[in-house]
Amino acid sequence: MGKIIRIGIDTSKSVFVLHGVDENELPVLRKRLRRSQVLAFLATLEPTKIGLEACGAAHNWARRIQALGHEVVLLPPQYVKAYVKRGKNDDRDAEAICEAMSRPTMRFVPVKTAEQQAALMLAGIREGLIRRRTQFANTIRGHAAEYGLVAPKGLFHIKPLLARVAEDGEVPDLAKALFATLAQEYDRLQIEIKAIDRKMMAWHKANAPSRKIAKVPGIGPIGASLGVMKVPDPHAFRCGRDFAAWVGLTPKDHSTAGKTRLGVITRAGDEALRRALVVGATAVIKEVTRGKGPRSPWLVEMVRRKPPKLAAVALANKNARIMWKLLVSGEDYDPKRGLASGARGARREERVAALHGGSAPRSSLLATPTIAEASAMTNA
Repeated sequence: MGKIIRIGIDTSKSVFVLHGVDENELPVLRKRLRRSQVLAFLATLEPTKIGLEACGAAHNWARRIQALGHEVVLLPPQYVKAYVKRGKNDDRDAEAICEAMSRPTMRFVPVKTAEQQAALMLAGIREGLIRRRTQFANTIRGHAAEYGLVAPKGLFHIKPLLARVAEDGEVPDLAKALFATLAQEYDRLQIEIKAIDRKMMAWHKANAPSRKIAKVPGIGPIGASLGVMKVPDPHAFRCGRDFAAWVGLTPKDHSTAGKTRLGVITRAGDEALRRALVVGATAVIKEVTRGKGPRSPWLVEMVRRKPPKLAAVALANKNARIMWKLLVSGEDYDPKRGLASGARGARREERVAALHGGSAPRSSLLATPTIAEASAMTNA
């Protein structure tokens, strides 16, 4: 058997399949192992490059295999799928992983530490509790509407609605008892969310990069915490534009035959981080429309010319780039520097618009941080 230079491992709950190749790219290792046998077998091999799909428990396996002296890379499953030959099974999956990890342009997922996974667990639990609270609120509203009792949007109106149900004489006793059960569960979720929020704020205050990012208007503590948690290695991105594209705040590209066609935002990457950036940007837009908040010339001009939703996506795109820059450089956010760059961008657009009879061409808009304008056009 030749020297193994690369091994692809297809993981599962019980059975792991290994596929290794030598210097000539010929398969020299095909093996099925039980879960308890994997580490013992890999310990007998010389240090080599091992690839796994970035799925459940992959980061834990990567850390344990790295401790044996091997180089471990994690591959996004959607990138591995293209290398699976006809007739999918575990053996072909392991072979596809081994082939995909050899590509020079392949992108890998950074291996997270146990502490980073714990932080992500905190964010995931918070998101799950908020989703359940929303479900219970909608359930209460739906059942109350069956008795002709409705309330405006917002969580603040749930308690008054429950009080109205308890006092309404036309609501049967059985229904009132069920509403009381829903109210107890809703209150319990509220308490758990507040406890998780306290843990999230404690994590944010103990993390220096998160505190720096939170100073950016439109990001805040939650968005900053998610940014640091979700991006363990910001140097994996070439520039802020690549980071914004990874988050999903850039338009889909349907270009062909030399003609540029841009669609809605891709919504790729992490949904929670993208939502936090867009929601935060929306809050800033509301303040700007009221004459408050940061008086960035670029943002004021954007709000004046474009619909609010489109401007919010453009601002979220810009904030994502600022977040990447702060993570990579370790610098503090300078509001004056941001206002100066916004003024330069606004003046540049005014000059371009003057040269084209008062309206800037599409290419000039894409050259500025307003690249997300075209992507949000259909959502506005």
